[in-house]
Amino acid sequence: MAKVEFKDLRVSFGASPVITGVNLSIPDRSITALMGPSGSGKSTILRVLNRLIELYPEAKVSGEVYLDGQNIFDMNVLELRRKVQMIFQIPNPIPNLSIFENVALGLKLNRLVRGRGELFERVKSALEKAQLWDEVKDRLRAPAGKLSGGQQQRLCVARALAFEPEVLLADEPTANLDPENTAKVEALFLELKKEMTIVLVTHYPPQAARISDYAAFLYKGQIVEWGPTKDIFTKPGHELTEKYVTGRLY
Repeated sequence: MAKVEFKDLRVSFGASPVITGVNLSIPDRSITALMGPSGSGKSTILRVLNRLIELYPEAKVSGEVYLDGQNIFDMNVLELRRKVQMIFQIPNPIPNLSIFENVALGLKLNRLVRGRGELFERVKSALEKAQLWDEVKDRLRAPAGKLSGGQQQRLCVARALAFEPEVLLADEPTANLDPENTAKVEALFLELKKEMTIVLVTHYPPQAARISDYAAFLYKGQIVEWGPTKDIFTKPGHELTEKYVTGRLY
């Protein structure tokens, strides 16, 4: 069984269709990259999967989306978002809160820990998994806004990991990072996929080629092609896919 499955997903904003019939199965403990030009619907798919789409009153959604065989629209939305966490293109820590509190806040608000000892261990574990602990362990009370851009993005990853999610959604998470920090985030994802499913939106085909196991190419709200990443890049079955992965379609 797929970890995540979309069946005839359709999304429109008012009268404007954005997703026009997506069918996609995402395997567990893998990285699936969603590629395509701006406006092709990649980020919208992520927002459907953790139901952030419901924050947009004009959005209309039809079709079915399953997590471990359960329709996500039948789930408690808070429980869904504990299981399906998301990080965004621009790092969004709370700058005036400490590094520690940025990771701890969600756990405390959702009452997911008992006592300060368990809270500390969950925060430490999340920072370790985000490969940030060694860099910040001596300044956990420092404001998160003092971290570099790359560190702030890994802090946002730690904040998501503190919930112990099953699926991590990443919406162009390295778009604003330099090559060194991009490499750190990519290496982090390769480690994380050993214990969770990652769905990565990227505008940069070489990134998908480097770290994803599966890739889907979207164009004008539809999946043109999906399959193992190696096949998508070495023997694409559609002319549009070939143009995109070779940099001739933007």
